[in-house]
Amino acid sequence: MKAKIINLLEKSIKSMGISDVNIYIETPKNSKNGDFSTNIAMQLTKILRKNPKLIAKEIIDNLEKSNIFEKIEIAGPGFINFFVKKSSLADVLEEVFSKKENYGENNIGNGEKILLEYVSANPTGDLHVGHARNAAVADSLVRIMKRSGYNVTREFYVNDAGNQINNLTLSADARYKQALGIKVNMPEDGYNGKDIVLLGEILKKEYGKSLLEKDKSEYMKFLREYSVKYQLEKIKKDLKDFRVEFDNFYSETSLYESKKIDLTLETLEKSGYIYKKDNATWLKTTALSTGDDKDRVLIKADGNYTYFTPDIAYHKDKFDRGYDKLINLFGADHHGYVARIKASMEAVGYNPDNLEILIMQLVRLLENGTEVKMSKRTGKSITIRDLINEVGVDASRYFLVMRSYDTHLDFDFTLAKEKSSENPLYYVQYAHARICSILSQVKDIDVLSYNKELLTDEYSVELLKHIAYFKEVLKQVSKKRQPHRLCNYMQNLATAFHKFYGNNKVITDNEEQTKAYLALITAVKITIKNALNLIAVDAPEKM
Repeated sequence: MKAKIINLLEKSIKSMGISDVNIYIETPKNSKNGDFSTNIAMQLTKILRKNPKLIAKEIIDNLEKSNIFEKIEIAGPGFINFFVKKSSLADVLEEVFSKKENYGENNIGNGEKILLEYVSANPTGDLHVGHARNAAVADSLVRIMKRSGYNVTREFYVNDAGNQINNLTLSADARYKQALGIKVNMPEDGYNGKDIVLLGEILKKEYGKSLLEKDKSEYMKFLREYSVKYQLEKIKKDLKDFRVEFDNFYSETSLYESKKIDLTLETLEKSGYIYKKDNATWLKTTALSTGDDKDRVLIKADGNYTYFTPDIAYHKDKFDRGYDKLINLFGADHHGYVARIKASMEAVGYNPDNLEILIMQLVRLLENGTEVKMSKRTGKSITIRDLINEVGVDASRYFLVMRSYDTHLDFDFTLAKEKSSENPLYYVQYAHARICSILSQVKDIDVLSYNKELLTDEYSVELLKHIAYFKEVLKQVSKKRQPHRLCNYMQNLATAFHKFYGNNKVITDNEEQTKAYLALITAVKITIKNALNLIAVDAPEKM
């Protein structure tokens, strides 16, 4: 409907000799101000140098005749308010029934190639609830953006190089020897979780003492590769069980093996942004447009790279692979990292504006009103596996997505498990299940044969508006990278349905009215299921 109104307005304004104007259509909070409203007349006052009310009248007079409006009014200083014929709102049902599981799709992305990197946890332990939020939000965003015409690739960056992997290897060494009955202490910065104890037992069971017969360097190399693979396979399984999959797992080690870090340093050298100081090599990030607060070390005085250097090579490689835009979903501890990584992209010749970094805030776990503490290093953290086992995938994903990623989230275990309307997921799923129950009673009625003139009561109209708004929600979520808005939408749609159901008897003695109501709730069912699918949550038929 918004698109139809914009099209009519564009034609009207063009007939007045004006083109290339951004027309904004809003939905007034108060229905007395119409179904849709625009301030275009006020926008045009500077161009036409007239009173906006006179401009509004001229725009309305030039509008093509349309049977979709009850009336069009001028309000306030020059707002144009559109009152849509209630029966015309039911036109959306045709689109829902024709597109079915594809209803909601649009093409605002226009095939733009995007690489979305998320989770990218160090393969040194189990994924915790923070990683779960990152995974649920990003995976939902990918699904929604694909439905909006973006060409999105999903990537997990595997930090399989660096000091944390050295500590993992030393931890595996200690646990393997302990499993064999050899008394050794854990390294000071080792990983003490139960998963590494289990890794030691697996190594003992699979290889006995034979690994200790290897040359030390060969032994440590084997342990390193085995440990990373072991941890990564666990991560992949947990993510898959959480309905999160990736197109690529990109190894940090491969950057070293392919010499891409060396090539990146050469590019930076040619850019003129590298200099030497205190026997170290620095990148002049303060001289770049993103405005970093200080220059950053690339190669330390001892000749080793900082963690920043392979990151630059990795992000350069992403752009080199031909992506139009990069999106990273980082944890809260990366907030200070944004300016420097964007500056580095400018230094290697790419537009820093084409690198988007979304910062995910922390999750606090609550049970019966009490905070549940977690400590990854001691092995007592709440893991993604715990979430799956405790509250299930559906509730976990919904609760992690339903708040904006850039705000702190209180995840209430007690509420997530509750089977009542207080649980926001249960509230939405119950709407779907209730519709399925109603439809199961009338299998012999053709819901596609309906009279849209019978869908003009206030509760039907409200439902129709929500159904029609679905495509707009997906567009906004895709453009603004805000999947929580889809959950907000589902809550509003479910509320509109429950109000409709509470005030209208669906199956009546009036066959024509029954058909119309059944068509309406069938469209609601399709829309709810499509919305839930986009955040990888099931739409149950019975509850």
